[in-house]
Amino acid sequence: MNTGLILLGIVIVVLVYGISLYNNLVRLKNAVAQAWANIDVLLKQRHDELPKLVEACKQYKQFEQETLQRVIAARAQVQTAREGHDIAALGLAEGAMRSSLGGLFAVAEAYPELKANENFMQLQNRITGLENGIADRREFYNDAVNINNVAVEQFPAVIVANLFSFTTKPLLEFSTAEKSDVDMKALFS
Repeated sequence: MNTGLILLGIVIVVLVYGISLYNNLVRLKNAVAQAWANIDVLLKQRHDELPKLVEACKQYKQFEQETLQRVIAARAQVQTAREGHDIAALGLAEGAMRSSLGGLFAVAEAYPELKANENFMQLQNRITGLENGIADRREFYNDAVNINNVAVEQFPAVIVANLFSFTTKPLLEFSTAEKSDVDMKALFS
């Protein structure tokens, strides 16, 4: 009788612990999804704001068309990666976006009329604010992914993770060019 109660107690403790591990893994998986959704919202906002910025720049006949085309192409790359939830492609596309926006803002410095245009300045400030927000959300996403990945790989949670198909998630990584400072001298030459 005592042996049966002890075994029942052990089974109950193991079951409760397993349920606790499962619930924690679900919470972490959803934290990663929420962090991605936060990035997605900001990327969508930037995607919607960029055409307005480009249009404001097009109003100036002498504005460099090649710079605008790079911004438009980078915007399309980010949108494609965002819609496909392709984290690796998004990292590369973000590098191209950062570079093209840096070029756009640098060229605007050469055109005082454009730089002084109120619409352009508002849009530039809005895009800069979105870029800062995206950078913050990237960090939050990678933190959530790291916590999830550690939990999924640690023992004994790895047993529950494998049983219920919890997997590691990819970090949002960036190219070396994305991590380096923008070469302002090159942008102006």
